[in-house]
Amino acid sequence: MIRKFIVLGLILSFMVLTVMPSQSLGEPAHKEKHPAIRNAIHALEKAKVDLEHAAHDFGGHRAEALKAVDYAIKQLHEALEYDKK
Repeated sequence: MIRKFIVLGLILSFMVLTVMPSQSLGEPAHKEKHPAIRNAIHALEKAKVDLEHAAHDFGGHRAEALKAVDYAIKQLHEALEYDKK
């Protein structure tokens, strides 16, 4: 249960950080159907690479974070697929 809240928090954080700044500056929104989700996927994929190349395991927390990132990416791809139905 806690894992789902962590993943949701990661998703929402990336969405806010990647989408809100450009919209708040008055720039037009992307013509893409779900730019926030696609931006979150991109940010999570970069975070995954960074985690994979981290110098330490941090007591197993890095491995758990990688699992959470993989789960978040999977869920976001499923959300995009769901919208196609």
